[in-house]
Amino acid sequence: MQESHHDLTAFWNRRRIDVAVAGDNTEVLLGVREGFLRYFREALGRPVTVGVVPQPDEAERSGLPVSDEATLESARRRCALLREHLGEQHLFHVASSGGLQTVTSGDDRRVFIRCWTVVLGPGGEAWGASGSQQLPEELWRSVEGGGSGKRAGTLFTVPGKRRRGGMLSSLTGRLETRRSAVALSTVHALSTLFYGILESGARQ
Repeated sequence: MQESHHDLTAFWNRRRIDVAVAGDNTEVLLGVREGFLRYFREALGRPVTVGVVPQPDEAERSGLPVSDEATLESARRRCALLREHLGEQHLFHVASSGGLQTVTSGDDRRVFIRCWTVVLGPGGEAWGASGSQQLPEELWRSVEGGGSGKRAGTLFTVPGKRRRGGMLSSLTGRLETRRSAVALSTVHALSTLFYGILESGARQ
């Protein structure tokens, strides 16, 4: 549901933004916070304070879904549950999920990992994604056969996944981390959520 001009004007005048985030992973929480700060401070020039509040999330430690659709479905479901349980207690509800996507060009198949973030807030719901990192072949081959032995079609075992920065940190030599991917996907979601709204009517 879209917010009225009056509601968005009131929102624009806020100095603090509270965000409920699915899960308690530090990298995700910091990434969401950085994404909100970047969007409101750098893109819109608003001197806001952002508070992120972790919420219980049973799906947080599950394996990676193997399609964008499955990844988004998980994030949307978790985000909707936050709003259902918390109501109007927080202004924004956010869920981020990492997932895999297969891309085929001719006879060549490649698998990529990226982060999706779903944001529910004033203005409705929007999705954002980070950049994509190609997985080495030996890793994604294990997905096709359910190589982890836990659940076929879901990736669990990746070197360095549990280290600070997660899988992306391991794959990129710390050039990118889960935190930076979540921050970028959060910025993308917020940019779509408020496109043409805050920049015009809410400022007047």
